[in-house]
Amino acid sequence: MSASLDSTAPSGGTPDNARLTPRGLFKFLIPSLIGIGMFLVPFSTGDTINIGMGLLADGLKALLGDTLPAIAVAVLCASAVLTLLVKCANPRWARENAWGELFNVEPLWMAMRLLGAAFAVMTYFQIGPEFVTASFTGGVMLNDLAPVLLTFFFFAAILLPFLVDFGFMEFIGSLVRTPFRKIFGLPGRSAIDATASWMGSGTVGVLITTQQYEQGYYNRREASAIATNFSIVSIAFALLVTNFIGINHLFVPFYLTVVVAGLVAAVIVPRLPPLSRKPDTYYEPVGCRLAEERTGTKGLFRYSLGMAVDRADKAPGPRQLLRHALLNVADIFFGLLPLVIAIGTVALILAEFTPLFTWLSYPMVPVLEWMRIPEATAAAPATLVGFADMFLPAVLASDIESELTRFVIACLSLTQLIYMSEIGALLLKSKIPLKLWELVVIFLLRTAITLPIIVVMGHWLVA
Repeated sequence: MSASLDSTAPSGGTPDNARLTPRGLFKFLIPSLIGIGMFLVPFSTGDTINIGMGLLADGLKALLGDTLPAIAVAVLCASAVLTLLVKCANPRWARENAWGELFNVEPLWMAMRLLGAAFAVMTYFQIGPEFVTASFTGGVMLNDLAPVLLTFFFFAAILLPFLVDFGFMEFIGSLVRTPFRKIFGLPGRSAIDATASWMGSGTVGVLITTQQYEQGYYNRREASAIATNFSIVSIAFALLVTNFIGINHLFVPFYLTVVVAGLVAAVIVPRLPPLSRKPDTYYEPVGCRLAEERTGTKGLFRYSLGMAVDRADKAPGPRQLLRHALLNVADIFFGLLPLVIAIGTVALILAEFTPLFTWLSYPMVPVLEWMRIPEATAAAPATLVGFADMFLPAVLASDIESELTRFVIACLSLTQLIYMSEIGALLLKSKIPLKLWELVVIFLLRTAITLPIIVVMGHWLVA
């Protein structure tokens, strides 16, 4: 997300002298409670768990139904045409403003938008090679993922300011800053990213991290570490995986294993290259806006409340919030969606139509055999194919007979976190300084760290 598309006022100053007036408290509490209700409070709906924003997205998805793939094709084609127009003609409406920054992109990103539009058109009209238009490559991206992204991110972009712009990040960040600094070496406000991911979606966590980085609340190292270690998949997606792979009766030990392995990885991975080598510098257009280090003479809770009220007092007004929300929706639809479709389709083509991941997984066979994992040869590709898409390991492992092996693969797919069909594409599109090779290294590090933990807990809880 570009800084010009979502810039807010700095929290500024210290709350030592802030007056906790009823008006200030209401300005902090009301919007923050709306944000908490939309992003952090889980609801049980039938056999699934969801959040308020997810329910709105599901409602919109049900309303639009089968028209969503067509809408996605229209959005992708509009993105490609407008990008070509701005790059070639440089019209007046796209000069020196947010629209120019959105469509006047580097040649690589322009190529990705053209490729994403081409894949979408080929898949929708079923023209072109089968490896693009197949239901398990282009079909997955256009018919399954694109409708979710369109509806999910529409409400996320509109409602996210209630969670991040009215003091809730400052309040929680100040309360838990000491344990987060000591355990993870990160600001306390990153706890919100993790909670939003667990309750809602990993993409929401990345979206929060991106905005916090571009607003000057995370430095380069912190933003990179948070985005690649705290953007956990939601409980709802975890339930989907366990049901699909046939271990739904093991959901409690399954999710316990995912949480334990994920927390261990979150402690270790940021302390290793490439994340440990990221500089502690901030996004240049805004600089550092974080002030959560001193409580002065006040107690921690009152200081945190003062921070929150101070931030809420400087929050943008309704008109500015609406403008930012609409520009953010445009940035996601015209900038992120083409990238996700292009990268995701290519990744799925490599996974489904080439032996690439099978070849790459050969070294994993003896490792799994040494760990006493049954059907190691069949399971090995599933340990690495998650880099293409998080759901692919479950697809590959669904025919494996061993319950232990299916348990291990399902847990591993959720703790690896980096998958190019969505999170990886979102990170590459963002201003967070992460390159493709770094995402590959982080994916392999998370695999190496979490796999032994998952295997040990699997032998204990399942076998």
